Amino acid sequence: MRQQEDGNVTSTGRLQAMGGRVQDHFSENKRVLTFAEYLSLVEAQPRCHLRNSAQYLLDMFDFYGSEEIPHPTGPRRRFHLFDAPWQPHPRRLVGQEGVQNAIYRILSNFTRQGTVDRVILLHGPNGSSKSTVTDCIARAMEDYSTGDEGALYSFNWVFPSQSVDRSGIGFSSERRETKADESYAHLDEDVIDARLPSEQRDHPLLLIPKELRQELIADLVKKVDGFTPSRYLLEGNLCHRSKKIYEALLGAYEGDYLRVLRHVQVERFYVSRRYRVAAARVEPQLAVDARMQQVTADRSLSALPTALQNVALYEADGQLVAGNRGLIDFADLFKRPPEAFKYLLTCVEEGRVALDPANLFLDLIFIGSVNETHLNAFMQGPEWMSYKARMELVRVPYLLDYQEEQGIYNQQLGEVEAGKHIAPHAIGVAALWAVLSRMHRPEYERYGEGVVKLVKKLTPVQKAALYAEGKIPEEIKGDDAKTLAAVLPVIWGESDADVIYEGRTGASSREVRTALMNAAQRDTHACLTPEAVLEQISELVKETSVYEFLRQEAKDGFYDHKGFINVARDWYLDLMDAEVRESMGLVEESRYGELFSRYVSHVTHFVRKEKLRNEVTGDLEDADARLMEDVEKRLDISEDAETFRQSIMTKIGAWSIDHPGEMPNYVSIFPQHYTKLKTQYFEQQRQRVEHTLQHSLQILADDATGINAEEREQAQQMLGRLRDEHGYCDGCAREAIMMLVRRRYTD
Repeated sequence: MRQQEDGNVTSTGRLQAMGGRVQDHFSENKRVLTFAEYLSLVEAQPRCHLRNSAQYLLDMFDFYGSEEIPHPTGPRRRFHLFDAPWQPHPRRLVGQEGVQNAIYRILSNFTRQGTVDRVILLHGPNGSSKSTVTDCIARAMEDYSTGDEGALYSFNWVFPSQSVDRSGIGFSSERRETKADESYAHLDEDVIDARLPSEQRDHPLLLIPKELRQELIADLVKKVDGFTPSRYLLEGNLCHRSKKIYEALLGAYEGDYLRVLRHVQVERFYVSRRYRVAAARVEPQLAVDARMQQVTADRSLSALPTALQNVALYEADGQLVAGNRGLIDFADLFKRPPEAFKYLLTCVEEGRVALDPANLFLDLIFIGSVNETHLNAFMQGPEWMSYKARMELVRVPYLLDYQEEQGIYNQQLGEVEAGKHIAPHAIGVAALWAVLSRMHRPEYERYGEGVVKLVKKLTPVQKAALYAEGKIPEEIKGDDAKTLAAVLPVIWGESDADVIYEGRTGASSREVRTALMNAAQRDTHACLTPEAVLEQISELVKETSVYEFLRQEAKDGFYDHKGFINVARDWYLDLMDAEVRESMGLVEESRYGELFSRYVSHVTHFVRKEKLRNEVTGDLEDADARLMEDVEKRLDISEDAETFRQSIMTKIGAWSIDHPGEMPNYVSIFPQHYTKLKTQYFEQQRQRVEHTLQHSLQILADDATGINAEEREQAQQMLGRLRDEHGYCDGCAREAIMMLVRRRYTD
């Protein structure tokens, strides 16, 4: 007996404890029940046990919950199951809240009507997360089915040995009273000759004759508000094999139904994609997805009673059977010839599929996926309208929010996958470029006269910032800014009705992820840096014969995929410049705004010949002439000071008349003065930033020649904050600083 490291627990003792826990879990989860025990569960929790597949999935969505998340176009509902909260390191669906809500709406419709009569068809460009949507739902089903709220049950036929039933497994003509709780369900394996599962995982209530079942369900649903019984339970029937066994037993027992139910062992099952249990995936293939085969001659069934051995028993197999009581996913549906899935028309609409020698009654959610190219080709065919009537189309576009797009790559690409350190903004520039490649030039004729001038001003990167952050371009001020913010939902949905909608074309996340991986292999860069990524994207945009979107003609700055590389680089340099200034303690962007506000306040009191209160001393003082002169000098005014000050007051008065009751917004009233102060403020900092950047490069190169102690300390402090607060290592900091100096601080 091997002793464990703790000196107390033996291998045998550990196994004993493990066995006890497994057995307790088995009992607590009610894995095996008699039919009477199961019926008690149904009566206690009718909603849980009277659900069809649509009701099951809808309850699952609600079980994991949802939340309202902010978005520039308005709050959106996100369902938590797409974040896989049960996993420590989940593969989540990034974005696509519109898709999530569309599926929830469709499931709600199925639930209200009591039947599933449509295929949910996810369509979109390649790499737009169609498969991820379905995978998240299937993984949620796996987790949900392990809890009490998601319990699922089917049944087996159990036939005991002669030692248990000396009357020949119940096939005697002797009449006696049968008790409802008599059952072979809990017999030990050594006294069971045969066990036949319901291969379709039929619902146990299908064992109740239809009329009695309908009466039972009608009585039970009175306890559940707003619950619509499904057609599957009200009108469905057992699979071929179970039906034959049921009829044979009922005949042998001369109609004693309770003696038939003695052979029923109700068993809980759990959804599993790996083992194709209530979750199946059909890849493109030229095969029918269900088939029947005879099993009576199977040697494993030789222990069946003679009466059953003489009955031709068939069992169903295939993906439709594997997915029954759950979900089946038809990947790339229209890559198959229409003849390969014509049976789906009746299968979906009527909940059954006809096979020799019997019909299969199914309880399934049908989800398919197709890319736009195959869908558009199929829509041109004569059979499209027949299929369209049995499909719910759900569009899955590329993401148009570069922050969400970055979330995809952050999830897929870590430093282990990259093989080296990932520099700040390296993934961000890839995400931004990808989203820019998907941006559509606005259709200006769709907008009114007051809006079209604002929409025309939007560059692709400004439109991307508007979508991601609701950020209004700096040059659009005042009422124009409010107008643009108000019309953002219209801009967002502008192309929804178009065949070539925004988010259909452009770089897919798969292609960008490949570019990131290739960029990580560049030996010329110690880290995966923004410049390495942009160099790799420069190689990608040369592949015009491979990628159709690269053959678009640039127009008004849009579709310029090569030019977007420089746009992404400038975006990154703006971020890097701000991080450097912040690390130097220079970022006080509000200072020039505060300075101009103070100037206006002093001008107001000066023109009115009023005193103003000193915020420090609390004393009433005259307007500060030096402050006003200093600001006017910075603004380089061309008129005399008194006239300029009077014009300031006039503009404020005119603005107040148009905006009664509102506090003056000096930035929108005097945008040119605000911009000039901002530019001057940064120019004043420019020389100091340039010197510190040069000194930091010397320190990184172990060459502090000509740097005094104060300059050295400042450069080291900046490098330290870049490392600790922003994630730069010495290698990527050197590359970033060199690029910033070369492109922003070299005349």
